[in-house]
Amino acid sequence: MAFISIRSNYLWPFALVLIIVVAMGSLSDCYDPLDPNGNITVIFDTYQWENDGYLAKVTIHNYYQYRHADKPGWKLGWIWAQNEVIWSMKGAFATKQGNCSSFKSDIPHSCVKNPEIVDLMPDSSLENMSVDCCRGGLLDAWAINPSKSFSSFQIKVGNLQQNSFGTAPLNLTLMAPGLGYTCGPLLDVEPTVSLDIGGRRQVQVFRTWKTTCTYSSFIAAETPVCCVSLSTFYNPTITSCPLCSCGCRLADKTTETCIRTSFPSITNDIQSDPDVVKCTDHMCPVRVHWHIMSNYVDHWRVKLTITNYNYNKIFSDWNVLVQHPGFSQKTTIYSFNSTMLPAGFRDEVALFWGIPYVNTELISTKKDQVGSVSTEMLLKKDMDSFTFSNGWAFPRRLYFNGESCQMPLPDTFPTLPNGTTSSMALMMNYVPTSPGLSE
Repeated sequence: MAFISIRSNYLWPFALVLIIVVAMGSLSDCYDPLDPNGNITVIFDTYQWENDGYLAKVTIHNYYQYRHADKPGWKLGWIWAQNEVIWSMKGAFATKQGNCSSFKSDIPHSCVKNPEIVDLMPDSSLENMSVDCCRGGLLDAWAINPSKSFSSFQIKVGNLQQNSFGTAPLNLTLMAPGLGYTCGPLLDVEPTVSLDIGGRRQVQVFRTWKTTCTYSSFIAAETPVCCVSLSTFYNPTITSCPLCSCGCRLADKTTETCIRTSFPSITNDIQSDPDVVKCTDHMCPVRVHWHIMSNYVDHWRVKLTITNYNYNKIFSDWNVLVQHPGFSQKTTIYSFNSTMLPAGFRDEVALFWGIPYVNTELISTKKDQVGSVSTEMLLKKDMDSFTFSNGWAFPRRLYFNGESCQMPLPDTFPTLPNGTTSSMALMMNYVPTSPGLSE
């Protein structure tokens, strides 16, 4: 027994360390170092009392810099703390009415204990709309379009006891549009204040409940959804996405179509299956390719290509985030919109997205071709740091639609030819003329 006790005491510190490491890993998965303050905030503002309940405005704010709610849109759910019902709604609707047989005259909009709320479409009738509503459940990323990064709806809640002010709903859930979000409890906070009469008068609601929802890629999917490949003008070798980046393909290499069983469906509705992808060695639905095209006296040129290997899924309003020190200098982007994320990182971070009516949709793959969008970019050199040596010219980190993409290992990056010195590397493929869009 003494021997067992000694062994237990000896192993206990290591077990404790292991538990802490696992817990930290789970927490860190919800934390994005490139968007440390990102979250979706849900606010319930009670602005009018009723005989048996209240009227409230519910607002969903997307404060993620580069994560957006795509089609088919967000779904918000909760559990009523008492016996509440939803008498009516504007700007959104409950997906189920439930059993309202106990109401003889006025019939509630929903009597479900755990309602699920979805947004109305932009072409809804005016009598069903409210202010800042009806965007089909879409929420733009904050850094791309803050004016469309939020959505609101009005809800009339009743069936409370007389003189009861109600209790905050419990167990708030959010799908935007799929899994991955975890919401805290709705808490009483300082009532929301808005401005009226041209900003000369402050108007305060009666009560405000507020919570934040954070995203975890671990909850959303068991495997990554994108990967990165690299190539250069000075090395004919292409560094492909890491093998099995997003799962492994079947042994039969002749198979063209694969099913990604570990990639969860974004909706329970009967829609096109997003799991059907073109068979590849990396098995990622999306690949981002970084190609170093050419070298000039004081500039260098890169081509960025995003490829969609899904057979049935189209990515609307996609975005790509790239972290690279070269973005500290003036950069010209030819075929994408772009912006720089706020300073505060060791290496600058650039966000790219499509141009309306040109390439905002990343189309699906067909039998004879893959769907892709691309742009060239011209970057000014910082002569104190620029080099083609040691992989400096490749991205440090890359995200597609807010999901971190699997990067190749540094020792697989395309390298300079043997015997190339740093000064020689700077002059490789040197083009003396002024750079333009095409060479």
